[in-house]
Amino acid sequence: MNDENLCPGADATRPAKADGPPYAECVLCREPTEYPDSYKGITLCPVCAWQEAQRTACSG
Repeated sequence: MNDENLCPGADATRPAKADGPPYAECVLCREPTEYPDSYKGITLCPVCAWQEAQRTACSG
């Protein structure tokens, strides 16, 4: 059995990291993220990304 496919969305794609400012702001806390300001979509700072991953982690 392949454990990698047990958690849906685990392979979600992420935007490319920015080389420098300006950075997009986190949609939850409005802190700068590691993604370019030109990225359109949901961006999370490292702290909120970690918290979201903990919240949505598979429990099985």
